[in-house]
Amino acid sequence: MTGLPVRMLHDRVLVSRDGELGERRSTAGIVIPATASMGRRLAWAAVVAIGQGVRAVKIEDRVLFDPEDKAEVELHGASYVLLRERDVHAVAAERLEADGRTGLYL
Repeated sequence: MTGLPVRMLHDRVLVSRDGELGERRSTAGIVIPATASMGRRLAWAAVVAIGQGVRAVKIEDRVLFDPEDKAEVELHGASYVLLRERDVHAVAAERLEADGRTGLYL
């Protein structure tokens, strides 16, 4: 994303959530309501901006984070989540197509 009215500092990562919290479906097709009690569930997001101190994450990476430990911000009418790099639990790996090898998946 280009044209954000902010410049991230230090080890900060600005992400856009992949989906909203709400009902979802299990792999078997069972609908799980948003009010269902569950343990801590991590969420996926796309990185839209990073600070100069961020080393392991790049813009457009998909990252896994804990939505309970977040700070939300609204820019140009869109909601984003502000994280420290250390609050990112994982970065999604891509399949390596060029040499026939497979990458790691989460």
